[in-house]
Amino acid sequence: MFDQIKEILERDIRPLLAMHAGDAELVSVDDGVVKLRLKGTCHGCMLSEVTLKAGVEQLLKSKLSGIKSVEAVE
Repeated sequence: MFDQIKEILERDIRPLLAMHAGDAELVSVDDGVVKLRLKGTCHGCMLSEVTLKAGVEQLLKSKLSGIKSVEAVE
């Protein structure tokens, strides 16, 4: 599942974040919980939680079964 998530991030998510000078790095996947490290303008942005839940999490859930949540880590 790690490789599938990484591919979706590369193809569908990172280009959108890059348009706003942001980025996300896949850190781990454990029991359906995806952990990302936010970088660039996404790191510390007050809308990053919205980006994670309404954007990244929903997209991953629509493409892969077994995704429970997406969380940011430092």
